[in-house]
Amino acid sequence: MQRSIGRGVATGLMMAVAVNAVADNWPNWRGPAFDGTAAGSGYVSEWGPEKHVLWKVSLPGLGASTPAVWGDRLVVTCAIDGKDAVICLDRSGKELWRKTLGEARAGKHKKATGANSSPLTDGERLWTYFKSGELACFDLASGAELWRTNLQQRFGEDTLWWDLGTSPVLTSNAVVIAVMQTGPSYLAAFDRVTGELLWKHDRDVPAPEEAAQSYSTPLVATGDPAKGEPAEVLFVLGADHVTAHDAASGRELWRVGGLNPEANGFFRSIASPVLAGDLVIAPYARGGTITAIRRGGSGDVTQSHVAWVRKDVGADVPTPAVKDGRIVVCGDKGLVEGLDAATGTTIWRKELPKNRSAYSASPVLVDGLVIVVREDGEASVLGWPGVGAGEKPADRERIPEVVGGGSVEEMTVATPVCVDGRMFLRTHDSLFCIGEK
Repeated sequence: MQRSIGRGVATGLMMAVAVNAVADNWPNWRGPAFDGTAAGSGYVSEWGPEKHVLWKVSLPGLGASTPAVWGDRLVVTCAIDGKDAVICLDRSGKELWRKTLGEARAGKHKKATGANSSPLTDGERLWTYFKSGELACFDLASGAELWRTNLQQRFGEDTLWWDLGTSPVLTSNAVVIAVMQTGPSYLAAFDRVTGELLWKHDRDVPAPEEAAQSYSTPLVATGDPAKGEPAEVLFVLGADHVTAHDAASGRELWRVGGLNPEANGFFRSIASPVLAGDLVIAPYARGGTITAIRRGGSGDVTQSHVAWVRKDVGADVPTPAVKDGRIVVCGDKGLVEGLDAATGTTIWRKELPKNRSAYSASPVLVDGLVIVVREDGEASVLGWPGVGAGEKPADRERIPEVVGGGSVEEMTVATPVCVDGRMFLRTHDSLFCIGEK
């Protein structure tokens, strides 16, 4: 069934809110806990044009952002008639409101657009960010614009070689943007209610040429007093370094370098960091390495806080997912690996069928399934091996089987969003709702 709306038409989110209070929503990039896991059950493992597609909405312009879902509302960004735009629908696919902003900047790369950054919401307000530099806040219910600013007009033009990819994140009182590029790089925090600039912290760490550029999204985590951390911490990956910052001020707490020991000039980073217990997991080197860093410390902790490094596994674009002490890495060519978070050891490895299309969407773990989607819209669904208390050691090491899959036959780089037994899959041109009728 297709419905066209045509041209006329957060652990890391909010640390004061418990994860189970937002677990059935998808408020931001990588889900409620920023780890690629989703709640709910009853998801289908197979779909296609005539199977389990509950509805399809044709979007009025290109976009690649992952949808944000809260309650009955679902939000995507795109371009409409050359303008940055936001569209809010209900879970039946009916449009509730849309807003246009300033002039959009088109994508340079064939799989990117001017609307790559994912929107985020706390259930009351909605924040969106675009390649044009436009950062805006809306009332989620009505679509009323509450405030707007443009980072490039305020702080300087975008010098990225390719298309903006980082998404905004929420702290307890601010919306934070990471700008990591050739030239001045910085973190900026705006009052989530008023849009007032609360702080701006320069992040000019040494990195050569394109390696100074990053498309990754920061992490927000509750601080651990035992590790000397403040109330909230930001973890940022890019420019050959991982840095930790006090979320209240932007002040750098510690840094780890050495992610690019040979000073490769083209090690720009796309995949984002993820937390696995007390470890910050940093994919880097165009999919060539993964580094695990222990939280805590002060200053340069490169020599003291690196827990392990893998130089034979990684992902350039898809961000890993974490569940049950295991890291799930989907490589750009479809090699999916389950790593033990504590040691970095490979527990299982599954190679998906070869294809000239790569993987840009990040893996999602939900209801005993691992969902990975290729750029041509073809998806594979693996059975999650699990590490439950009743399982034997051999069960933990078994290779997950492909238990299903599906296709929407459209360009897909956005990560699937799974909420309450429904999967919302956004392509460059459309939005699909997949599930049991």
